[in-house]
Amino acid sequence: MKFRFLLWMMGLLMGKASRTNPAFQQQLGDKDLVFQLQTLDGKVARHFVVKDQRITSKSGVVAEPAFAIAFKDAGYGFATMQAKNKQLAFMQGIQDKSIQLKGNPALVMWFQGLMKYLLPRKAKPKA
Repeated sequence: MKFRFLLWMMGLLMGKASRTNPAFQQQLGDKDLVFQLQTLDGKVARHFVVKDQRITSKSGVVAEPAFAIAFKDAGYGFATMQAKNKQLAFMQGIQDKSIQLKGNPALVMWFQGLMKYLLPRKAKPKA
């Protein structure tokens, strides 16, 4: 349930960023693609549509995503997406086959670059 909620929340945050954040919009550029995050069994899946510098998301899988990231199960997917060092968690998951990538690996790297725009900004310390 947590993983499903996390994917839904990512869709909301990316959708908002695609409407309001010029730096995020620039990263979307002229991309026109669909990607998805899911569990290996496909029981929990969400696909994200990138078109006209906007991102929308829907529950479920699509037939031909540009890339897909599949986690061994929902608990593992949630833990990986919430890890302090996400890049290390992803690399370990890929090496031990707990995470499977399908499609264009360059687009996976592009997606990981988008994630930095979704993190909450740290409050500046008061002087």
